Amino acid sequence: MLRYILRRIFMLVPVLFGVTLVSFSLLHLVPGDPAEVLGGQEATKEDVERIRREYGLDRPLAVQYLRFAANAVRGDFGVSIQSRHPVRDLLLQRLAFTLQLSLASILVASAVGLLAGVVSSTRPYSLFDATSMLGALFGISMPIFWLGLLLILVFAVRLHWLPSGGTGTLLHLILPAIALGGASAAVIARMTRASMLEVVQQDYIRTARAKGHREGVVILRHALKNAMIPILTVFGLEFGSMLGGAVLTETVFSLPGIGRLLVEGIFARDYPVVQGAMILVGTTFVLVNLLTDVAYAFFDPRIRYE
Repeated sequence: MLRYILRRIFMLVPVLFGVTLVSFSLLHLVPGDPAEVLGGQEATKEDVERIRREYGLDRPLAVQYLRFAANAVRGDFGVSIQSRHPVRDLLLQRLAFTLQLSLASILVASAVGLLAGVVSSTRPYSLFDATSMLGALFGISMPIFWLGLLLILVFAVRLHWLPSGGTGTLLHLILPAIALGGASAAVIARMTRASMLEVVQQDYIRTARAKGHREGVVILRHALKNAMIPILTVFGLEFGSMLGGAVLTETVFSLPGIGRLLVEGIFARDYPVVQGAMILVGTTFVLVNLLTDVAYAFFDPRIRYE
């Protein structure tokens, strides 16, 4: 197990190299000069050239990338062009809230998705099954930003039950968590139903029922545990995608997370902020997938990482 984990951590190196290279290349293909944005409309050519020299934007792209990659290895993502603060400090300030939102969203998605999938698998082709799977299709097809605006309109503007945005209390997390976790709940529900339908047809499930075990024990202890491998894979992928999906959610609900920082950095042509945020999201995604692989052995002891 330890060798497997170390090998997977070592595989982070080429993945992160690809993330840094792609993000660096795409940002420099975007029209616009960050030095002109920072200098303002009244900046002279001398001012713009001074800003380029100050932030190293006058150097060749290859030199800029190598300098950025070397600093990123040490955890130094440079200084924000817009705010003049270290990018590492900005990311650490926003990371806590993004993780909080992602954890709340995956809890909502897991509770709704597992419950709907398990009940649908125990009552296939029933009215509940058809309704839940139709709702899952609706959830997968619905854009996050549209669902967020709809939730704000209904629960904040019309009913005045929940705040429309901002932070401060747990109530501020409810609507963003539902908006971000809605699509994931739909995916988890469909995967749970499909996996459970395959498991409940196995011989050991019929044997457990023949022994007189209660139906709830058969479903939760025998069927669900053995159906968890593909569901865990979906958990890992959906949690990783939530870090990317948080870009839209945090923008719609005006939340101070990594996603909103990334959008602000893109609009301001703030290269260090955007590059640092993309590396952070990519690293987190890979680490979540690693934890998911390790969790396989907990649900299925037959799995060994040799």
